[in-house]
Amino acid sequence: MQKLKYSLLLFLPVTFIAIAGKINNKYSNGKEELHSYSIATASNLINRSAKDDTSNPIHLNQLGFYPHAPKKAIITGNKPASKFYIISTDYKDTIYQGVPGPIKQSSNSSLSAMAADFSACSKKGKYLLDVPGVGKSYQFTIEENVHHAVAIASLKGYYFQRASMPLEPKFAGKWSRPAGHPDTAVLIHPSAASVIRKAGTVISTPGGWYDAGDYNKYIVNSGITMGTLLSAYEDFPEYFNKLNTNIPESNDAIPDILNEIIYNLRWMLSMQDPGDGGVYNKCTNASFDGMVMPGVTKAPRYVVAKGTAATLDFSAVMAQSARILKKFDKPLPGLSDSCKRAAISAWTWAMATPSLAYDQNSINKLYEPKIITGGYGDSKFNDEWFWAAVELFITTKDNQFRSVMSSNKNVALSLPGWGNVQMLGYYSLLRNGKFLPKDMTDDLAMIKSRLIQFDDNYVVHLSDNAFETVMGESKRDFNWGSNSNAVNQGIALIYGYVLTNDKKYLDAALSNLDYIFGRNATGYCFVTGQGSFSSKHPHHRWNLCQGYLWEVPTRRCRINAAMNLQNRKQLIQIRTALMHLMKLLLTGMRLWCTLRTQ
Repeated sequence: MQKLKYSLLLFLPVTFIAIAGKINNKYSNGKEELHSYSIATASNLINRSAKDDTSNPIHLNQLGFYPHAPKKAIITGNKPASKFYIISTDYKDTIYQGVPGPIKQSSNSSLSAMAADFSACSKKGKYLLDVPGVGKSYQFTIEENVHHAVAIASLKGYYFQRASMPLEPKFAGKWSRPAGHPDTAVLIHPSAASVIRKAGTVISTPGGWYDAGDYNKYIVNSGITMGTLLSAYEDFPEYFNKLNTNIPESNDAIPDILNEIIYNLRWMLSMQDPGDGGVYNKCTNASFDGMVMPGVTKAPRYVVAKGTAATLDFSAVMAQSARILKKFDKPLPGLSDSCKRAAISAWTWAMATPSLAYDQNSINKLYEPKIITGGYGDSKFNDEWFWAAVELFITTKDNQFRSVMSSNKNVALSLPGWGNVQMLGYYSLLRNGKFLPKDMTDDLAMIKSRLIQFDDNYVVHLSDNAFETVMGESKRDFNWGSNSNAVNQGIALIYGYVLTNDKKYLDAALSNLDYIFGRNATGYCFVTGQGSFSSKHPHHRWNLCQGYLWEVPTRRCRINAAMNLQNRKQLIQIRTALMHLMKLLLTGMRLWCTLRTQ
C-alpha cells in the first residue's frame, strides 16, 4: 500500500483533543503535520431553523469533506440543473464548476436526484454548492480535520449516559444533572432467583450507562457496545493513550476511553451471580419511567432473569477486557484478573445452560411484577458462542474455546447488532491474527474471503442508489435503529479496504458517513447539534425534561423509507459503531498489519 501521512482523528465519543501522528491514509495529501485541538461542543456549530431549511433541495454532508477524498452532493427535485458551482461563502469566488449527473429515481422515496460530483475540488476552505435555478447548499468545509468536532461529541456522549453519579457543570456544562438511580438496593426478581440469591434479595449494581432514552441498563446491548469500544482501543492504543476527553477521570494513569469503558465494566461485573456465574439480563424498573429526570421516580429496581445470550456477551466482553487491561495492572490492581475469572465463570454457566432464551412474555406469565421494559430477547446463540469463544481463546489460548469457535465459524455473515455479534468475533480474529497458532492460517483466509464477498455485495450495487450511498441499497436497511446499519456497513467496508488495499471499499464506507451527515432523502444530519440542519427532539427523557432543542451530544435518530422522522431513540451501541467508522476512516492503517495477507 502506498504510504501516505495523515494526522490521527477518530470518530469516537466526545472530547477529542491533542493528536499528533504520522500514519497512512489514502485521503492524505502526503504531508506530515502536527495538530492540536481544544474541546469543542455542539453549541459551537451552526443551527438553522427547520422552517428555513426543510425545503433545501441540495442534500450533502453538512460538516464537510477531506481534500483528497470523494465529494458528492445530491440535487433533488424536478427543476432542471445543467451546471453547479462551488463558491466562497461571500459569493465572490468560484472555486470549481461541474455538470450534474443524470436524473435517478429514488427507490426508497418519491424523490428524483442528480449527483453533483466535485471530488476534484481539493482547495481547503468553507464553501457553498450553488445550482442556478435550484438554490444553494448549507455551508460545508474542506479540510483534513473536518470531522474533528463531531468526533469530540461522539465519545463524551457516554459520560452523559452515566448512571449513579452526578454530572457536574465543569464536565457536563448545561447538561449537568443529579446522579440519577443509585442502584445500591436492587431486588432479585423472582425470574432471577437462585439458591444463594432468593427472590427479593437486595443487591448493589450501581454505575453503568443508561441504555438509551430510558433509565434501564441492559447487558445484551452493553455487550456489542463494549465490544466495539474495546476493539477501538485494541486497534489504536497509541492514539487513545494520549486522548483527554475532559471527564472526571481525565489525567489519571488510565486512557480516557478505558476509563469510560471501566465505568460500564464495573456495573457489568455486578450483574453476575457469584453463586453460579450466570448473568442477569438487565437492571430495570418493572415498567418505563415517564418523561422525568433520572432518579425522580422511586419505583423498585430489579435484576431480571439470566439468559444464555446475556451471559455469553458478558463472557466475551470480560475476556477482551482482561487482555486489554492487563497492561494497566499497576493503576488497576486485580481488575484484569477479575475480568478473566468472570469470563470463564460465565462460560461455565453457559456450557451448562446452552440455550436459555430471555423470553419476557413467558416470564410475565409466571412471575410478578410483570416486566415491560426492553427485552433484548434472542433465541439463536451460535453468534454469541462464536464471539465469546474467540475472545476467550485469544486471551487464554485454551483449546476448549477453539473447538467451540471452530464449530460455529460458518454462520452466515451479518452486520453486527445486539442480536447478532458474529462479526465482532471475525474482526477480533483478523486483528489478532499474528498472535494465533500457525495452523489457523486456513481459517483466517476463509474469514478474509467471506468478508470481502460480503463487502463486494455492497460495492456492486452502489451506483444503483439515487443517493449513491451504500445505505439504502435495500429497503431492509430501514429497520428500527437503521443508522446502526449505515455505520456498521461502513466498518465492514473499511475492513475490506485493509484486507485488499482496494480504495473502492474505502470510498464506499465514506459514502455512508456522508449519509449520516446529510446526504440522505430527508436532508437531515442525523447527529443532533451538528451541521446546519440536524434532527431535533429525540426520544431521550432527561433531555426533554431539561428543555433543550437537541439532546446531549450526539444522538442518532432513525428514518423509515417514507422519510418520516419517528422513534428518535438514541442507543449506546449506535454511537459506538458510528465512532468506530469515523475512527477507521480518519485514522491510518499502520496498526492493522495483522489484517494484511501474509
